[in-house]
Amino acid sequence: MLFDHLKNFQIILASGSPRRQQFFKELGLDFEIRLKPVEEVYPKELRGAEISDYLAVLKAAPFKNELIEKEILITSDTVVWHNETSLAKPKDAKEAFKMIKALSDDWHEVITSVCFTTSLTQKTEHHITRVKFKPLVEDEIWYYIENYKPFDKAGGYGIQEWIGLIGIEQIEGSYANVVGLPTHIVYKTLMDMAN
Repeated sequence: MLFDHLKNFQIILASGSPRRQQFFKELGLDFEIRLKPVEEVYPKELRGAEISDYLAVLKAAPFKNELIEKEILITSDTVVWHNETSLAKPKDAKEAFKMIKALSDDWHEVITSVCFTTSLTQKTEHHITRVKFKPLVEDEIWYYIENYKPFDKAGGYGIQEWIGLIGIEQIEGSYANVVGLPTHIVYKTLMDMAN
């Protein structure tokens, strides 16, 4: 059977994101959720994928000394990269508006890094998806923010929500990656680790 090799492993997802948890269910993986708070601070000189790689590894650090053999811990981080700037989760509606307005009528990169940690090894992979928004009018941006309150999302938007349905013109790379997890990388890496 497809997941026979993985049956010997305990997969641990260290993420409170409902989107990432749903992806794991849809992949057909048996997993448990373990959460530990981490202050997501990174060195200012890091750029693009270096930021998400660093934070995905940082999120694994609190678990490092308690992992036992045959446990695979998965931590992840998503960065929206635009004009040499990382757009994190907006603090409020005003900041969300500013972010989405900046992304309007332009390309940006959504970078998701995934760190796979065992008691003996650690491996980090990332995927970059390029996304292009149409020119958005202010009423569209405010409608989205007021109705969807995207304050838990990097870049201030969720591609699977209303703003993505009406606003995304082009996408190059994995759609799932923009939602929050490069599922093809997670699947391949877990299968490689189990073999």
